[in-house]
Amino acid sequence: MRPSRTPATTALIAIIVAVFTAEIVKGIPLVGVSDADIPRLIEMGAIVPGIFARGDYWRLVAAMFLHIGILHLLLNLWALFQLGGVFETMFGTPRFVATYFVAGLSASIASAWNAGGVSAGASGAIFGILGALIFAIRRSPVWRHEPWTKNFTRQLIGWAALNVVVGFTVPGIDNAAHLGGFAMGLLLGFVPHRVPPPPPGRYVIDTEARRPGGEIPWDR
Repeated sequence: MRPSRTPATTALIAIIVAVFTAEIVKGIPLVGVSDADIPRLIEMGAIVPGIFARGDYWRLVAAMFLHIGILHLLLNLWALFQLGGVFETMFGTPRFVATYFVAGLSASIASAWNAGGVSAGASGAIFGILGALIFAIRRSPVWRHEPWTKNFTRQLIGWAALNVVVGFTVPGIDNAAHLGGFAMGLLLGFVPHRVPPPPPGRYVIDTEARRPGGEIPWDR
């Protein structure tokens, strides 16, 4: 996917990489993050128990850009590149940005209420994009008729289910954040929106299928 068609996805990836670089400068190791490194993550904005009582609401946003080790970073960047690029291309930059941050905040809130330790990462927001894609595609007057979307949504559902199972079986994964982001994403997938026009290379003249006035259809 071209960065020109996915400016928000590209910008988020750049910001996350920049924040991770700041973590390294701060002394947080690429691998093998230990208890001694936790205070640095907390200082940079990781979610910890009791943030609502202290009024540390800024952590709900800051934690979305922090990552605990290089593997955590690379997995989330790959998922963001794939799912974010698809969502932004299909439904436009404004809807992608709104979905990403609303779902990310929901994931952070769920994580904070369930916090048993330190939590950080973009995966809650990414799960939100995943959930929004599932319903937005199936409800879209443009995309739901494409032959490839049914199989694609099945793959998304399978990928979500697999990751939830992994979250419950592998220690150290913040499943509350994943489920919180995913649930909000599903809800956001129902929000009506204008479908962005296709790239110039995809325009086709079809007088019979053209809507009155040439309006861009709404998702209903």
